[in-house]
Parts: sequence; structure tokens; C-alpha cells
Amino acid sequence: MAYKVLVVDDSSFFRRRVTDIINKDPLLDVIDVAVNGQEAVEKALLLKPDVITMDIEMPVLNGIAAVKKIMSQSPTAIIMFSSLTHQGAKSTIEALEAGALDFLPKKFSDIAQNSDEAGSLLRQRVAQLARKRGVSRHSLTTSPRVSTRAASPLKNIISRSTRTTFKIVNENSAEVSIAESTFKKASGKSYKLLAIGTSTGGPVALQKILSQFPANFPLPIIIIQHMPATFTQAFANRLNSLCEISIKEASDGDILKPGCAYLAPGGRQMIISGTENAAKIKIIDDNSAKITFKPSVDVSFGSAAKTFNGNVLGVILTGMGADGREGSRMLKAKGSTIWAQDEHTSVVYGMPQAVNIAGISQLSLALEDIASAILKEASHG
Repeated sequence: MAYKVLVVDDSSFFRRRVTDIINKDPLLDVIDVAVNGQEAVEKALLLKPDVITMDIEMPVLNGIAAVKKIMSQSPTAIIMFSSLTHQGAKSTIEALEAGALDFLPKKFSDIAQNSDEAGSLLRQRVAQLARKRGVSRHSLTTSPRVSTRAASPLKNIISRSTRTTFKIVNENSAEVSIAESTFKKASGKSYKLLAIGTSTGGPVALQKILSQFPANFPLPIIIIQHMPATFTQAFANRLNSLCEISIKEASDGDILKPGCAYLAPGGRQMIISGTENAAKIKIIDDNSAKITFKPSVDVSFGSAAKTFNGNVLGVILTGMGADGREGSRMLKAKGSTIWAQDEHTSVVYGMPQAVNIAGISQLSLALEDIASAILKEASHG
């Protein structure tokens, strides 16, 4: 049976175009369309689609408001269409916070070199979300920023018992399930860097994790999120407004400092250079056809392996594809620790699965447990 898709847009031309593209996949079926957000809410409740494609700017009820209503009344996997502008970036991030799972540029030429490639990418993204069963409304931890950036001592933050569900993954790729265990004791390993890689579903996952870190978090953090160039500045600013640690879009020459997170700029590569005690960021243009993602988790993780050797805690979160597997392999070969988000809480279990199947990840953690586990491990708690 084909997955049911509802297409929402106030442009009749775009509705027809998206419908034609999606219906080329025999496993996808556009069952109806809606011309505004209010109609989308009503049809989502009535038709129970597996996936909704949603425009942002629409009459009667805009896309962001529609997402909020749908996620409260009839939770559904939603992919947003966005313009690659500063305002489009802000609106898309708001839609993701409201419950949308993914987004694509509305101008297809921004994501592919030709219409066939763009259509294939759209069908792939819709199909991936359709396979994600049991979508529920995101529960974000968005503690307001403390104006003084003061925070309770790290030991106080992490001293409480942490209930963690995880799997141990051995070198032969077999998973030994531990349905509900307590992450009682850190490994005792010292770290100089926390490195996080993610793609689809990442914005919400990152917000949930980083908003739980205190201002005195002991490590610098690098973040590689697959995202267009016009989005990363707005996303970094949004995270910075919600978190106690400092978060910025990385710039060439930035010195890595504890308690600061550096988000790789879209469309370019973030390289870590220098020494582990004086590491800095290098931002480079990348016109190589061999590297699909810009920024790439593999590129940044690989450079971190050279600079920090085995003193990195690497975390691979939800995302499509396998970016991060080879960079994580390089880190682990140097003695670093690699964790991955589990399948149940991943929007798309591509990137975490890749490191798990390769036997690279030591732990597979539920999203709600990752922040507390990182705090324990980073402080030897």
C-alpha cells in the first residue's frame, strides 16, 4: 500500500508540480491538496496522511500556525518548503520548532542541478519521513537564557540519577539491547572536544541537547548540521538565544573555547587545525564533486581526529545518509569515543545507523538521554 501524501500550497502551479513529482514513486500517493493552512489542518484530521508537504506563506492560516495545529490535533510527518532568504530561514526554524520534521528549498534549482535530480531528492525525503511511524509532537527544552550567563556548577547539574536507555554495539555490528539501564558511571576518559554531526531532524535534536548544558560546560563544541548557507546564521542565533552556552556560526580563525559551540556555516567546510590546546577553526570553500555535503561531518570529524587525536567525544544524531561514518572511524582509530542516537528517537535513522552497522559507535542513546550522558562523561561524573 502506498504512503498517503497531502500537498499544501496556495499556488496551483506548485501544487500540480509537487503532486506530479511525488506520484512518480509507486510507493507514494498524493491523496489530496489544500490551498491554505486552515484547509490543511482540516484535511490532516480527516484524511490522516502519512506525510504533508507544507508551504510557509499562505492566506487564512500560514504554514507555521498550521503545523502547530496539526501537531496538537493529528500529529503527522511534515516537510516544509522554504525560500532561501534570511526571513525564510527564520520561518523554517520556527516551523521545525513547531513540529515539522524536515525542509527543502522551494526553488528546486537550489538543491539540484536538474529537475530529475530535484524530483528524486523530494521523493526520497518524503518516503523517508513516511517510513517514520508514530510521529509525535516535539517536546523541546527551551530554558530562557540567563542574562549573566551564570549557571549552577556542573557537578550540581549532573549529580542527579540519570535513567538511560541504550544499546551496546560490538565490533561485529551486533547490537546487545539493554532495554532500560542506568548510566551510572562515566568512563573516566578525559576529553578536549565535543563534536556533533546531524542532518534531518537535527535542529530540534540539537536544541533539546544544547539547552540542557550549563554555561560552564567544560569543552568546546563543534556542530555540523546539513543546512543551506542562508540558514546557519539564523539557526545559530536561535540556539544562542535559548541556551546558556554561547553558540555562533563558525568563522575562519575562531579559537575553540570551553562552553562555546561553533556551527559549521552552510555551503562551506569547517576544518579544525592547530593543537588540542590551541585549536582554531578554518572555513574553506569546497567545489569538490566528491564531497556531497557542505558542510560535511566526515570532513570536520576527520580534521578533529588529526588535531585532537583520541580526546574527542563524537556524537552522531538523526540524519539521512552516512555522512559522519568515515570521520567517526578516523576519530575512533585515534582512541576517541563515538556515540549515536537510537533508531526510535531518530527522525531518519541513516547517519546513526551507519556508524552502528560499521561497529564504530560504542553507545546508542535515546535523544532525551543524550545531554545527561554527555554531561556525565565530560565531567567524569
